[in-house]
Amino acid sequence: MSAFVRKDGVLFVDGVSLERIAAEFGTPCYVYSRASIESAYRDFDEGLAGLDHLVCYAVKANSNLAVLDTLQRMGAGFDIVSGGELARVIAAGGRADRVIFSGVGKSEAEMRAALAAGIRCFNVESEPELDRLDAIAASMGKRAPVSLRINPDVDARTHPYISTGLAGNKFGIPHARALEAYRRAASLGHLDVIGVGCHIGSQILESAPLDEALERILDLAAGLQARGIALHHLDLGGGFGIRYRDETPIDVRGYCARLAKRLSGCGMQVMLEPGRAIVGPAGALLMRVEYLKLDKAKRFAVVDASMSELIRPALYEAYHEIAPVRLRGEAAIALDVVGPVCESADVLGTDRALALREGDLLAALSTGAYGMVMASNYNSRPRPPEVLVDSGRALLVRERESAASLFAGERRLGEASAK
Repeated sequence: MSAFVRKDGVLFVDGVSLERIAAEFGTPCYVYSRASIESAYRDFDEGLAGLDHLVCYAVKANSNLAVLDTLQRMGAGFDIVSGGELARVIAAGGRADRVIFSGVGKSEAEMRAALAAGIRCFNVESEPELDRLDAIAASMGKRAPVSLRINPDVDARTHPYISTGLAGNKFGIPHARALEAYRRAASLGHLDVIGVGCHIGSQILESAPLDEALERILDLAAGLQARGIALHHLDLGGGFGIRYRDETPIDVRGYCARLAKRLSGCGMQVMLEPGRAIVGPAGALLMRVEYLKLDKAKRFAVVDASMSELIRPALYEAYHEIAPVRLRGEAAIALDVVGPVCESADVLGTDRALALREGDLLAALSTGAYGMVMASNYNSRPRPPEVLVDSGRALLVRERESAASLFAGERRLGEASAK
């Protein structure tokens, strides 16, 4: 459920109007609800009550320090995919021993930083990665805790760009090679094999693929235990979908309660890695109409946000509801909502029925996940500020970039130096 509600025709979030936020912080601007983030996290955590578990928030969905701080205060673990994300978690007060490190291309520097920090586990995605991690751990006089991410070859029934569990995807170790890979891991002298995991994709809207993957991973875990490879945790990944248009998401709390019942007595800690489901509905991109172009074959509302701030529609043909911040008692017309970036792909929404005037405010909803984290400076556009609404207070948690900050690390020819 979206955190954004309408009162007397105006959109509010946690008691604060979006008109007030636009007046104070300008547009475009990302806005998040702390209450919504906390409520979504509790659905996972409380749904798994009675089962030894750790909910590891997927940092890639939204890595703002205030968001991470909100979650670490609730006891969350963190799923990271880069050294930069590890640094963010630590800066936000998160505990390294509650961090799991996923991703197919971990560098030597990233492995060293994670080992030095004392993370909970590496989710290893290939046999060459095992060899590299073992050598680095040996050079540091440490042992690296590892779990192998097994690709169960299960169709998540989602967009092909965000499907990760099929044999043709780049992620994970093929299910057919799992036993051999575990034998290899167990034979290396500076690795501790502690878990098994999978992650089949993102924006999953039905539980059947998750159930199928679970059974394949449980069969594998039983086979490993029978071969003397003791496992301490079972990582079932994330990928829980949200409502963008008319989707019916999985009942997270109910799913987790069923999962807790199914895995009761399994002897392993159970981990989940939700990201989008925790922060997606909590966010909106606030923008203002610059121009109405009504004299072409199509009619356009040109806004001050763009694919630089929200790339999902251009990248995935993703749909986000675009809502007027203040309703007008006028007839709506069909408009494409487009940005100022010099690309025909810079379209945030097509054929939207809207009653607008120049200067009106709009909000692209369900943009708390994969919004700001995927923003760019294309066309030398400064990235927008981020505002977290907490108990009626609108808090600036990231300042708007300045034009000068975009080239602060660059040098003119006469200023450049050779290394």
